Amino acid sequence: MAREKKPVHKVQMTEGKRNIIHQLLKEYDIQSAEDIQDALKDLLGGTIKEMMEAEMDDHLGYEKSQRSDSGDYRNGYKRKRVNSRYGSMEIEVPQDRKSTFEPQVVKKRQKDISDID
Repeated sequence: MAREKKPVHKVQMTEGKRNIIHQLLKEYDIQSAEDIQDALKDLLGGTIKEMMEAEMDDHLGYEKSQRSDSGDYRNGYKRKRVNSRYGSMEIEVPQDRKSTFEPQVVKKRQKDISDID
């Protein structure tokens, strides 16, 4: 029985993607494949943080820097070490006073995020 072949991703370069790549090359001073991995790790961590902030906004019912009478407030961040395809990284998970926030992007006690890269 023959093995099933994995589909090959075909890169389609658009003007928008080309502009993003040029910005990344300037921002991260990319010179090698390792520099690319470091940049991707940084971008992945930043994206996860922004997604968790949006989840917290939804959980609390108001955006950061707004006031609310809900009785539950932001309470800083907790550092969490996770493993991705690009290596180990530390992310900051937002916390709320009542400890009722259940993040969905990176769930509690989840250490491996390779499937969301």
